[in-house]
Amino acid sequence: MCGIAGFVGKGELSSLHAMLAEITHRGPDAQGVFRDERANLFLGHRRLSIIDLSGGVQPMASADGMLEIVFNGEIYNFAELRKELSTLGFRFATDHSDTEVLLVGYQAWGEQVVHRLNGMWAFVIYDKNQSKLFASRDRFGKKPFYYFKEGETFGFASELRALTKHPVCPGDVSDLAMQKYFAYGYIPAPHSILSRVWKLPAGHNLTYDLRTQAVELRSYWELKLEPFEQIPADAEAQWSEEIRRLLEQSVKRRMISDVPLGVFLSGGIDSSAVAYYAAKHCEKLQTFSIGFTEASFDELPFANEVAALVNSDHRTETLDLNKAIDLVPQILDRMDEPLSDSSLIPTWLLSRFTRQHVTVALGGDGGDELFAGYDPFLALQHAANYERLVPRPMHQAIRLFAGMLPVSHHNVSFDFKVNRTLRGLSYSDNIRNPVWMGPLEPTELDKFFGKKIDQEEVYSEAIAAWNSCPTGDL
Repeated sequence: MCGIAGFVGKGELSSLHAMLAEITHRGPDAQGVFRDERANLFLGHRRLSIIDLSGGVQPMASADGMLEIVFNGEIYNFAELRKELSTLGFRFATDHSDTEVLLVGYQAWGEQVVHRLNGMWAFVIYDKNQSKLFASRDRFGKKPFYYFKEGETFGFASELRALTKHPVCPGDVSDLAMQKYFAYGYIPAPHSILSRVWKLPAGHNLTYDLRTQAVELRSYWELKLEPFEQIPADAEAQWSEEIRRLLEQSVKRRMISDVPLGVFLSGGIDSSAVAYYAAKHCEKLQTFSIGFTEASFDELPFANEVAALVNSDHRTETLDLNKAIDLVPQILDRMDEPLSDSSLIPTWLLSRFTRQHVTVALGGDGGDELFAGYDPFLALQHAANYERLVPRPMHQAIRLFAGMLPVSHHNVSFDFKVNRTLRGLSYSDNIRNPVWMGPLEPTELDKFFGKKIDQEEVYSEAIAAWNSCPTGDL
């Protein structure tokens, strides 16, 4: 990963250097800055070199000098785009930089370039001809982008802690963001933990007009769930083959790298599938796993089995309680915002361990969400029946009875699943999933914050997502 930062308006070069110093860990290989003195505009970049090690230096200027870009991410289809742009008459100064392809793509297609990109990104382009900054974040928001607009100053950065090094950046904690955190376990975009500091939502572009000082956000993509009008008779065979084809293509694209690459291997279906296809497209795949001393959490035997099947160079490390306690201060020191992710500690350890051997690692995160594989998704099938058959006044009594079950500390134990399921069933369907997944339920939020929370405001993202989906039988 790389890091970007910049601002226009109040501030000095020292402000930019202070911002970049906070994201050195994102880009340990190089630093670059750009300054337009007339506009008092500053762009900065910290680089982790992955593609075109000598040619992809940033900030990068267009051949005519009218564009400057800072970019965090990777464009997986850059080779195809470069070929297309070459046929249109564009010439390239670098050997194979995806940053230059992105920049030239903007010259050719303007803001529409984002529709042609296959990749993950957060970038800012300074368009001198149009006197504007154009920023974009990838479709699923894999790459972070924070920004603020205070008076005549606009600032942005890959991390919140970098942004706060700018002297104009607001520093007040947002009460609504705190409520959303305890409702979801994270703070959803466009909110951040700080008032008047925002995240650019996934699938959105942002334009800052240097003349009018206006900020404009536009959605360029959103995920829509639409049922098939007619399911083919051999749907399972057709769809399985298509998933295999797309997954292999996806993994192959992500293996384009000029530095060593590996795979996070948990032993589950998702990471195992990624490892399988990755092994097909390299001479000797490197895989990495974390084990646990607590048996109910440990999936290392499965990871070892998969590693043997794909014949990878497999390395493992074990996480125990003492090691976890030692890691907590380091993790908290690097976090921009609170995040109640139970896998935070093992992921940190796995990433640190893997970085000793490779620079880039693929993983299987997102598969369960994409294919609705978690228990809360499955429980939706039965929620309507429960609500129809069990009178509302009985819900609390049933929960009290379930609360008497013996407590187990095993991973996803029976009592945990029963109590979590009943908790979500006590609320309306449009907030049921975040109640299942989040730290606190609405009645607990009321007690914690000492007031009646506005459920529609706190759960606005979940309600909007639920209402946007087509209705049908679950």
